[in-house]
Formats: sequence, structure tokens, C-alpha cells
Amino acid sequence: MLFWIIIAVLTALVAALLLAPLMRAPKVVEEETSGEAEVYKDQLKEIDRDLAGGLINAQEAENARAEIGRRLIAVSAQSARSTAAGQTLAHRIAQVLVIALIPAVGLGAYLYLGSPGNPDQPLEARLANPGNNMELLVAKAERYLADNPDDGKGWDILAPIYLRSGRLGDAELAWRNAMRLQGVTAERVIGLGETLVQNNQGIVTEDARAAFQEGARLDPKNPRARFYLALAIEQAGRRDEAKAAFEAFSKESPADAPWQPLLKDHIAANSGDAPPAAPGNPSAADVQAASGMSAGDRQQMIRSMVEGLDAKLKDNPKNFEGWMRLVRSYAMLGEKDKANAALTTSLENFPATGQEGAQLVTLGRDLGLDVEGATK
Repeated sequence: MLFWIIIAVLTALVAALLLAPLMRAPKVVEEETSGEAEVYKDQLKEIDRDLAGGLINAQEAENARAEIGRRLIAVSAQSARSTAAGQTLAHRIAQVLVIALIPAVGLGAYLYLGSPGNPDQPLEARLANPGNNMELLVAKAERYLADNPDDGKGWDILAPIYLRSGRLGDAELAWRNAMRLQGVTAERVIGLGETLVQNNQGIVTEDARAAFQEGARLDPKNPRARFYLALAIEQAGRRDEAKAAFEAFSKESPADAPWQPLLKDHIAANSGDAPPAAPGNPSAADVQAASGMSAGDRQQMIRSMVEGLDAKLKDNPKNFEGWMRLVRSYAMLGEKDKANAALTTSLENFPATGQEGAQLVTLGRDLGLDVEGATK
């Protein structure tokens, strides 16, 4: 009953707003003179010409003017009455439409498209029928796993979803539960390794390296495992070994593999042929120090490095790699506002229409950032 009362009040308010201007007395709008009135005016001018030319005398001219004037007044009065009547009729028609048509159309549309007889659908019911809503699907899976924590398939499904959405703590737990219940596979252990890397701002920690080593043992040709293992060597400061690892990976990969450009960049960087790395990247000493820190201290060190990178990019905004790292870092720290701001600034320096800008846009979408707002 309350719903229908609210609908009735809203309908009355809308009708009142629309009727307000129509309730005012109609004003007669002065229109252009009709064709007949124009003829009479021309005749008045012709009388003046005839009088001036001596064709008629003054008395005849006066009589003619009086007759034509009477006709002109009659025509004008009739036009005014017609206009007023027409406007009054139009106002009344509009009032009827507002009062009757709008409620009728609204009610008909609701009865046809809505479900007035159904009660409100609570969360429980929506979780039972989530459709294609990813958030509801995840919530449904989480509720199911809360009651069935030993269902390894559920954890296996949720783990990559958590990773893509940046819920790294949940992703790590999901990967570990999936491996505990379903067994260790290359895909699961490499997924765990990637989660650990992202959770440590791109640093391949000892736990992550061990995960990638196990993934490479189970699937020796897995490109993700090979890349991160080579990256771990590079971050440890062993540049010659890193270069050799990246070169071997490149040679054994198809020439058109999408990761070839990235491998070439790392080969060049470890050969000393590339420009300096993005500011804020951890040194070998930083990596070594981070591996022995507590989780809190490591997080503080990472935050300091990200803030330092942000400050350096303000002085050197044309560093593409630096922007890529900064946007990713803020997103992984959970600071979405700063990540969106960094993405916006980066796209001012590397427009989305260019190759670098397109990569930034792709990164933003992968991280769930406001790409549309950043590209305006």
C-alpha cells in the first residue's frame, strides 16, 4: 500500500508542475496581419494616391477611408477572437492530456513491464539467481565456501578472479586452499607466485621464486614461470645471468609471441644498452633487504619507494615505464584515488591515441581504474 501511495503522490506532483503554466489565462498573441487586412491597407494607400492625383475629391476620399477602415477593424477583431479561441482550446486539450494521459501511460507501462504483485527481492533471492552479475556470482561463491570450505573447485574458481580484481590477500588464500584440496598444478602454483609478486610491488620474493620454480618443473615451457624466474635473477643484480635467461627464453619462444618485445627490453637493459630504468625501481640491495623484513616493514619500504617514484615523475613526466609502475603500485596498495590521478597525469604525457598511451589504458582497465574519466 505504501508503494502505491508514493506513486500517487509523485504522479500528482508531476501533473501539478506540468499544469502550472497551462492554468494561467491565455494571452492573445499578435500574429502577422492576414492577407485580407493587407489588401485593405493597400486600398487606403491607393485612396491617398488618387486624392493626390485629383482623381477623387476630399469628401469621396473620406467616405472611402471610413468604409475600408470599418472592414479592416472587423477583420482584425475576427482574427483576435480566432487566436484566443484556438489558444484556449489548445490549453484545455493539454490539461486533459496531462491529467489523464500521463498517469494512464505510467500505470500501464508499470503493469506491463514491472512486477507489482511480487515482493521486494532480498539479497538471498538475488544470490540464488545472480545472472551475469560478477559481484553477485563472487558473493554467492563466497557464501557457498563459507559453508563448504573443503570444496577445492570453488577456491580454484575464485583465485584468479580475486587476482584480477586486486584482492591479493584473498587470492593468495584461495590459491593455497585450491592446492591443498585439489593438488599442486603448474597453473595454481604460478598463480600463487604472481599474486605474491603483485602483493610485493613487483618484487619476486623468495616465496614467489620458489612457486615459479615449482611451476617451471611441472610445465617447463610455461612462459610466465620462465619470465618471473629470469626477473628474479635480474632483481638480484646478476645482470649477465639475467641476460642469458631472457635470451634463452626469447630464442625458444615463437617470433611473434606477444612477450617478445618485453623480453627484448630486459635483454637490452641487462646489456647496458637501454636507457636508465624507471625511477623508484628497487635495487639488488633493496630486494635483499626486503626479503628479511617483516610484512609491516616491507610494506612501509614499498610505500616510501612508490612515493619517491611519484615525486621523481613530477620532475621527469616523460618516463613511460615510471608511469606504468606508479599506476600499478598505487592500485596494488589499494589507493585507487592516487592510482586514478596517476593514470590521468600519465595520459596527459602519453595520449591514449599513441602506443604508450594505449598500454596505460589497458593497464588501467586491468586494474579496474576509471579509464573513461582519465581519458576525458
